[in-house]
Amino acid sequence: MSKETSSKTYRVEGLSCTNCAAKFEKNVKSIEGVTDAKVNFGAGKIKVEGTSSIQEIKSAGAFENLIIQDEDNQESEGVQKDSFLKRNWTLVISVILIAIAFYFRATAGENDIITKSLFISAIVIGGFSLFTEGIKDLLKLNFSMEVLMTVAIIGASIIGEWAEGSIVVILFAVSEALERFSMDKARQSIRSLMDIAPKEALIRRNNEEKMINVSDIQLGDIMIIKPGQKIAMDGVVIKGHSAVNQAAITGESVPIEKQIKDEIFAGTLNEEGILEVEVTKHVNDTTIAKIIHLVEEAQGERAPAQAFVDKFAKYYTPSIMAISALIIIIPPLFFGGDWNKWLYQGLSLLVVGCPCSLVISTPVSIVSAIGNSAKNGVLVKGGIYLEEIGGLKAIAFDKTGTLTKGTPSVTDFVVSDTNQENQYLSIISALEILSQHPLASAILKEADRRESNYQMIDIMNFKSVTGKGIKGDYQGATYFVGSPKLFDSELIRQASVMKNYEKLQEQGKTVMIFGTAQNILAIIAVADELRKSSSEVIAKLHQLGIEHTIMLTGDNIRTAKSIGEQVGVTDIKGDLMPQDKLDYIKELKEKYGKVAMVGDGVNDAPALASATVGIAMGGAGTDTALETADVALMGDDLQKLPFIVNLSRKTLKIIKQNITFSLSIKFLALLLIIPGWLSLWIAIVADMGATLLVTLNGLRLMKQK
Repeated sequence: MSKETSSKTYRVEGLSCTNCAAKFEKNVKSIEGVTDAKVNFGAGKIKVEGTSSIQEIKSAGAFENLIIQDEDNQESEGVQKDSFLKRNWTLVISVILIAIAFYFRATAGENDIITKSLFISAIVIGGFSLFTEGIKDLLKLNFSMEVLMTVAIIGASIIGEWAEGSIVVILFAVSEALERFSMDKARQSIRSLMDIAPKEALIRRNNEEKMINVSDIQLGDIMIIKPGQKIAMDGVVIKGHSAVNQAAITGESVPIEKQIKDEIFAGTLNEEGILEVEVTKHVNDTTIAKIIHLVEEAQGERAPAQAFVDKFAKYYTPSIMAISALIIIIPPLFFGGDWNKWLYQGLSLLVVGCPCSLVISTPVSIVSAIGNSAKNGVLVKGGIYLEEIGGLKAIAFDKTGTLTKGTPSVTDFVVSDTNQENQYLSIISALEILSQHPLASAILKEADRRESNYQMIDIMNFKSVTGKGIKGDYQGATYFVGSPKLFDSELIRQASVMKNYEKLQEQGKTVMIFGTAQNILAIIAVADELRKSSSEVIAKLHQLGIEHTIMLTGDNIRTAKSIGEQVGVTDIKGDLMPQDKLDYIKELKEKYGKVAMVGDGVNDAPALASATVGIAMGGAGTDTALETADVALMGDDLQKLPFIVNLSRKTLKIIKQNITFSLSIKFLALLLIIPGWLSLWIAIVADMGATLLVTLNGLRLMKQK
């Protein structure tokens, strides 16, 4: 028998509830040679440490007919479809036998030997695996759902309620199938991400082009992507120009222009031109691979609500059994009740008390929500963070790269002579290209945007004047670019364009003067440009009831106030060091309880770590953002923040609805016992209905926009 050593991960099809997952994990741990095993119920995976064979792991999951597959096997979905009848043949036979039994019941009577034989056969065939597990658990005093159902069905058989007993068997099986279906559907929303990136790519090696499997592609290979093709690997464009649809990674619906030196991500779609891309990451390190891994790991993190339900169910099941026993014993023993009647009532309570709907209520909601958020470009690293977002009272924002784009750009260019605007910009750019000033790139970018011919201008005698600016000669005249200190104060007072200087400075912009020794010709203002969506996002957050939005920045307070007032945050703090941001987050937590920090995932790391929820502007491919924060907004899109707040609140609401509904059904059943109205039929319909409703309610989160 072939054995796998060390650590191995398998996909598991058919895990319907957390109890089954715990039992499967325990079974695998008991395999000789296995040192540890951990089931990720949300993702449908098990990680096995030690020595084991896949046959042994399959045997460990035989109690639930689980399908175990190597994680690298891409055919698991097809196997599940092919094996449906094989996996459910006992259920199908039981349904047929019950249908025939009801026919004989109607024609030959309930006490006819054939009628009884058909019902008993249906119970034995349909409930064999249930009884096996139920009796095993009962002997171990592990009061599971299987124990409840086993006792109920055996009890129904003892008092001659063959029809009800057989229906309990069938509907329990159907209920488990529903749970399995809902969880597999929720998991599939994540696994569908795996199909986004192609498994092959056209690679040029040694001047020869051929299709190569992604696992064989090496760093530095040249990948050729034609229009309409999906991109298989992460890389950098070395030739060509195109528009690429990045919706699969970032959630952005508008295609992004790509040219030489731009990053390309696996799973995105090339819409226009031919691109030649140098591969920069192995297939397991691509952005889409990291997203899938993070989301699947997130599904394994239990949310507080899920942890509560699991703990509650542990005590709930034996409590239901105890109450059922009291209902069976007390009325006949102390009040002269009929033993058969109260045995029937107690058994009915066991059926309606089955915690299926309660146990499935939270995980199906959490997995659906995490899958939906991933598809919309928001990576949430666990159910706990998804829940915490819904309870946020305050959100702090870094300025640079979060509320602003993080790159300086020209915001204003005011000239004394509008006819000379292009000429002035060309001379400024020709001077700036020779300087090492950090804002020079913003001016050159603006010149390129306006198609200025600054490359044709030959500057002579270039000189940098420390603390003041730069100067140089062109066509017999000396031109200056810099602060007012470069120019004569009287000249500045007389210049018509200078009335705009202070106004632009008050807006937090860096303003430079351009002119000669005789004339002030223009002023040019540069600033870190505000994201178009910032003010809209802050307004939406306030509408959603976030009490406090605050901007924390290392920039001077004047610049901070200018940006903060434009976006509409409730508070502004400037001149902050990383330690100051951390201290302020701690203050906010003391005041508001739950606080989020939104930053770029690098210089805001201490504040992100301290916040209740750290949210990174995770531009696609930003490894730091994906690793440091609890939540990453892909594509640096702040508009996803109100979406995830809304989704989190909707998730919490649906979880509460599911738990309340599940427990209300159980409580109502207890009330029906008092007048003796609870029957096995009512119990069956109530339990089945509750499971179906909480499942469908949880799956609604997959459609939340």
